[in-house]
Amino acid sequence: MPALNTDAFLNELTAMYERTTEKGSIWVTMKRSSMMAKVHRNKLKTADQPIDYRCLVRATDGKKTISTTVGAKEHLRFQASYATILKAHMTSLKKRERKDKRKAVDSDKKPETSKKKAAASSKST
Repeated sequence: MPALNTDAFLNELTAMYERTTEKGSIWVTMKRSSMMAKVHRNKLKTADQPIDYRCLVRATDGKKTISTTVGAKEHLRFQASYATILKAHMTSLKKRERKDKRKAVDSDKKPETSKKKAAASSKST
């Protein structure tokens, strides 16, 4: 799973979404990563050198996995392109069925018990 550049990743992600419009899912994960071994990171910390963290983005449909890394300077452009792709492919989601609000409120109300009624009437007198 070699890391793609951001434009190739976004193109491949679009193709994944188009392949799974009728049936299937896409899982996208984002994680902060320095892309270095822990030993090397610890050496940089002790030498008081800044560590360049990047965002590791992975996407899979269960069969194929793609990944890329996004730096701090290019994250705004990547995020805007990623949001555009997500908005374009939200049409294949199914709308959730909801209950009528009045029916839901009526079913949530519970009748008061006789102890509560008795306590309320004794307080009012």
